Amino acid sequence: MSKNNELVDDLVAKLKRRQLVGSSAVAHATLKLLIVVISKNNWSTCNQLLNVVKSVGQRLVQANPTELAVGNIVRRVLHVIREEFREAESSASTNKNQSEFHAAPLTTSSSMYNLLGETNSIPDDNVQYPSSLRSNIIQEIREIKDELENIYDSIKNQASLQIHSNEIIMTIGRSKTVEEFLKMAAVKRKFQVLVAESAPSYSGQDMAVELSKAGIETTVIPDSAVFAVMSRVNKVILGTHAVLANGGLVAISGTHMMAAAAKHHSIPVVVCTGLYKLSPLYPYDEDSFNVTFNPDSVLGFEEGDLIDKVTVTNPYYDYVSPDFVNLFITNQGGHPPSYLYRLIVENYDPNDHTFDL
Repeated sequence: MSKNNELVDDLVAKLKRRQLVGSSAVAHATLKLLIVVISKNNWSTCNQLLNVVKSVGQRLVQANPTELAVGNIVRRVLHVIREEFREAESSASTNKNQSEFHAAPLTTSSSMYNLLGETNSIPDDNVQYPSSLRSNIIQEIREIKDELENIYDSIKNQASLQIHSNEIIMTIGRSKTVEEFLKMAAVKRKFQVLVAESAPSYSGQDMAVELSKAGIETTVIPDSAVFAVMSRVNKVILGTHAVLANGGLVAISGTHMMAAAAKHHSIPVVVCTGLYKLSPLYPYDEDSFNVTFNPDSVLGFEEGDLIDKVTVTNPYYDYVSPDFVNLFITNQGGHPPSYLYRLIVENYDPNDHTFDL
């Protein structure tokens, strides 16, 4: 148990110090930790295991609330635990009543049941569960791990359906998902990419370099030129840090400006993202999902006379309304923003939206 606590403390420290950042990195680290926690802890009932995972999840989320992928992974694991216990309970009940005929009920694993039925039911802890339950749960969690490892392949295989020859594509900053998506499209299509540089991080310049190495005709433009050239663009393809329950995005600063310009010119906006970034949280307070960085890159201390007269903030993220997004390309296919509620129901249990013990 002390070893587990050390692992949890280590990950909490890395999240607090921002030594571990980015949705993909924190998702992998969280999943790896939860596998160890479930394997090494002593538990015999569903409630005991749920409380163990929730207590770890609470600490991780509080360490860095802006890394929404941490909470998403914890919720996926909690959902798996509930489903496995329910299946074990159903099997035990079936074995007990083999001599009786029962019509097939609508099980609690059905997404329609979650929409219309009682969603706050917890598996009965008085049932005798099979000894293989622990290994079954870990196996299901490892399948989530495999899904994370293959996330780019699942998304980029849809590239040829979304990008056509001689199109002009616009994006902003550097997103590994978008980068892989465009590189795969370039295998069969010839097109041009405009990359907004995303000052003051200038991550768009790194994105342009990587796309150029793949033989894609790429042009870097300043953020201020996005609206001016948007009328020439055929499609805007964006990455995102997180997707909220209403279909809104938490994405790199400058994304809102680009999406608004695209809407003004009636240009379709496509977002490439893995489902592990989909959060059941709503943006009641948009600023709560943001983080501000050192403003020195915007206004340096050498501007001494000016610094005394102004207050400078350097927000890292933008909130983008779902009204600006036309399509989400996920590892389970393409979906409009209005369909996200169904994906949330299928992947998360309503009882796990908050980690209350």
